Parts: sequence; structure tokens; C-alpha cells
Amino acid sequence: MPSRGSRFSLDEFRHEALSEVGSTNSECLARARAGDFGLLWITASRQLAGRGRRGRAWTSEPGNLYASLLLIDPAPPERLASLPLAVAVAVHAAIRAVLPPGGDPVEVKWPNDILIGRRKTCGILLEGEGLPDGRRALVIGIGINIRHMPQDVPYGVTRLADHGFGASPEEVFAHLFREMADVLKVWDEGRGMTEISRRWRAVACGIGEKITVNLSDRSLVGTFAGIDDKGFLMLDTGHGEILPIAAGDVFFDRTE
Repeated sequence: MPSRGSRFSLDEFRHEALSEVGSTNSECLARARAGDFGLLWITASRQLAGRGRRGRAWTSEPGNLYASLLLIDPAPPERLASLPLAVAVAVHAAIRAVLPPGGDPVEVKWPNDILIGRRKTCGILLEGEGLPDGRRALVIGIGINIRHMPQDVPYGVTRLADHGFGASPEEVFAHLFREMADVLKVWDEGRGMTEISRRWRAVACGIGEKITVNLSDRSLVGTFAGIDDKGFLMLDTGHGEILPIAAGDVFFDRTE
């Protein structure tokens, strides 16, 4: 098992490439239940049961990148809320690295959707599970639209092929593998959130704009005032109140 001193170092991560799988997230969780110590990437050419947030289906045809990273006890529970922002910073850097300069802006929509020209090109799903031996498994699932993109969705979507990228999912993953190791090392089990927040804000989409946030039970409208130190969205309601929001779907009023 990796030592605490080398945690999140590049050479500690492993990668297993599969041709076909139900879900890379589910495969990682199965490995965790079987005793895997984590820092394991699972990629697949095709998923048969890919899923997004809140159980939504995720288009999983060959030609896109489907990757999941298994972490075991990645941080104390009180510091895990900052992990989605760290993941977004890493994925953003990987996508930016493979696109030619001068194109549409690549940005992060809170908390971790990656947009190109305000259109979604990547979905990120974090799932956790307690293990029988007391450990906690956390899986970071990443689906990047390279050649395919979903249809009939209530928001704009795009794919890397429409923005000058003509290489393989393997090339995108090579960048993701390196960027994720670098960012998780900076994140440092949540202790490096100040630097992660700085990086996230530098590539954030829509700070200062009017937004709608759909929660599980209601919708809120206000101005996106940025994020707090825990990574919560700060919504300025315009009534002298700024609400911290831990989870929700964000829509920019002028674009979506």
C-alpha cells in the first residue's frame, strides 16, 4: 500500500484499461470491496450502463473517454467537500492541454462541469461507499465527449472533435492521468484548498452573472458571487443575503 509520505505522487497511480464494462465507477467500487488499496484508474472503450448525477444516463459509445479513479480514505470527512473543485481543476487542465489555442474558452461551471464556449463537454460523478473493514471508498467518474455527445438534453452540449481535437481518448487520458496526480497532491487531503480555490476561480464560468440554481425541492435565482473556502456556491439573492449552496444544478439565465 502507498505510504502516507508519497500519497498522490504520480508513480503511485495505476491504470487498467478495459474494452467494455457496465460502468467504470461500478467497477472501481467492486475492486474496493475486494480489497484494492486505491489510486487505481479504470478506463473503458465503452460503457453499457454509464450514469451521471442523480441517476441520469450518460452516452457511452466508443470514441469518448470513460475513466474512473478509485481513492480509499482520501481525506477526513470534513474536508471532502472541496474535492469536486480539485477534480474540476484537473479535468479542465487536461482538456485545455489537448485543444488548439485561440478557440472558444474552456471554463468550469460550478461545481465541476467543464464547458467549451458555454456548452458542456464533460460530466464528473463522485460516489462513495463504506467498506466492511471500516475504510471509505470514493470514486471519481469522468466522461469526456470527444467524438460523441448526448442528444435531447436541457442544456448546451459539445464535443472535443468540434473544437479541433482529432486524436484518441488515450491521448486525453494521458493528460488527465498527470493532471489529476498533480492537483490531488496540491489538494493534499483538503489541506491545500486555498490554492485549489485560487485555481478554480481562475477558470470559473459566470462569477458575477445572474443564475438559477435548481435544488432538489426548489429553484433559487440570484447572482453568482463565487465560492467560499469549502467550495460552496455563494448566491447573492439581492436582498442583503448571500446563501451558501452545497449541491444543485446551475443555469446561466442568458445562455441556457
